[in-house]
Amino acid sequence: MGQALQQTKEIRASLFGIEQVVSELAVVRHAWRRRQQRSAEPGGRELPSRDALAKILNDLRGALFPMRLGPPELRQESEDFYVGHTLDTVLHSLLGQVRLELSYASRYHEEEGLHIDDRALTIVREFSRALPGIRSLLDSDVISAYQGDPAARTVDEVLLCYPGILAMIHHRIAHQLYQLGVPLLARIVAEIAHGQTGIDIHPGASIGAGFFIDHGTGVVIGETAVIGQRVRIYQAVTLGAKRFPSDDDGKLQKGLPRHPIVEDDVVIYAGATVLGRVTIGRGAIVGGNVWVTSDVAAGSHVSQASLRHEQQNPVSLV
Repeated sequence: MGQALQQTKEIRASLFGIEQVVSELAVVRHAWRRRQQRSAEPGGRELPSRDALAKILNDLRGALFPMRLGPPELRQESEDFYVGHTLDTVLHSLLGQVRLELSYASRYHEEEGLHIDDRALTIVREFSRALPGIRSLLDSDVISAYQGDPAARTVDEVLLCYPGILAMIHHRIAHQLYQLGVPLLARIVAEIAHGQTGIDIHPGASIGAGFFIDHGTGVVIGETAVIGQRVRIYQAVTLGAKRFPSDDDGKLQKGLPRHPIVEDDVVIYAGATVLGRVTIGRGAIVGGNVWVTSDVAAGSHVSQASLRHEQQNPVSLV
């Protein structure tokens, strides 16, 4: 029986030329690893796992909102036990992923290789302590969405259904990881939300309380964007960079402030594009499909009509 099974496998493999494909894939992999100066020593996984982080995120959502995003059979009298047990599992899993990122980074920066286990434990402990604050921020986002959308019947509907809230759960978690020094984990967390919602928020973006993304598809928020409190934006809004400075060798300079500052109580309507390190002043309204590359004064209203008027009669908005 075993011999017959082996023969069947060999026939199937030869049918598609699998042995040759495996051999050629190995050549391509090894060439890539040599170019990237990867270790040739046999060993386990070098990079964090997207699948592992997806499981961590799912469990974290349950721990943050147990009676709404936790298991369907959960009862309130068991809530604290569930949260404690879930967090114990999640944080141990996260610790393993943090170790992987720190180990990976240490290959390029020798000083970072010192005391990886201690650093990983410190990061995960700090992340754990931040969870109550993350929950409070998310509560403010849910309330803002409920109050800002006349179609929302309850806060529970907002939490369960709105893609903007799912994106913000991921962003609040990703931003904390980013600040704690594990940017690769943070980026994976952000990209999982991006894939599920169409909302692309870089984990480096700083976003204040009460942030509401309505509808959401096509929203892009860059790494160095700074967003104040009670800001509302709609689908297809971009808070992006206007230009990408390069160094003397022609390589892009990374980490420079290049995205907008959006102050408190600003509303940006669908399709608007705001580029560069400009400031949208407190309480300003940016209309739909507007292209903004200069500062907008507090309390002002920028629309296509006002921009056309400005082009015909140039007057600064600040």
